Amino acid sequence: MTDPKPADEAQTDEAREPAKAAADTDTVEAVVRQQLSKALGGRRGMAEAAVPTILFTATWLTMRDLQLALYVSIGAALVLLAIRLVQRSTVQFVVNALFGIGIGWFFVHRSASAGGSEQDQALAYFLPGILYNGGYAVVLAFTCLIRWPLVGFMVGSITGDPTAWRSDRQIVRLCSRLTWLLVAPCILRVAIQAPIWLAGSSGSIDPDTAVAALGVLKIVLGWPLQLAALGSMVWLLSRNRTPVAAEAAPA
Repeated sequence: MTDPKPADEAQTDEAREPAKAAADTDTVEAVVRQQLSKALGGRRGMAEAAVPTILFTATWLTMRDLQLALYVSIGAALVLLAIRLVQRSTVQFVVNALFGIGIGWFFVHRSASAGGSEQDQALAYFLPGILYNGGYAVVLAFTCLIRWPLVGFMVGSITGDPTAWRSDRQIVRLCSRLTWLLVAPCILRVAIQAPIWLAGSSGSIDPDTAVAALGVLKIVLGWPLQLAALGSMVWLLSRNRTPVAAEAAPA
């Protein structure tokens, strides 16, 4: 039986962990690729986010039953969650989908309480996504404008110092470009979906047509657009090799 490590040795090992992570990913580009992969959840994570919306839209368009559409989307998310739990894998992306459905249901409930028609309630289901993308774009753009781009903190999570990357202008510039690429899909979604939602709510176009369009656009402008942004980021990352400078341990 081996003796446990003394406290000072254990602390030394902990101090080495950020440096080890930096060694495993020795460039800023590699760090960002690694972190983006985790954030998106790969193909499975993106599919889990899309399936409930696909089923909600398809059920509404075919059955014209809002409650059934909500139950079907929630049921699908719960099945995906159960599979994740059985496999003992991360439930983050399924939980995100369930949270989104819950917010959508809340907006539907508020619309019903205000006396909105079933079409109005179906439109309300899509409003949180539009608001989320608008808010997300504003926040990410703001971090770029004040030169604290959000992607930079991905670098900091590896080096062990969340803000040291700001001392390198090259890294700040790279992270700003990458963050703007995350902003672009959000702006595009709002620019396309918001006018349709407003037109459907005001009666300028048939509400059922607006719901159908929003359901299709939520999928088309969802993970495919995210993959396009990711592809652009990978291309940008492949052009440079910016070394990750881990903070030196004190003597």
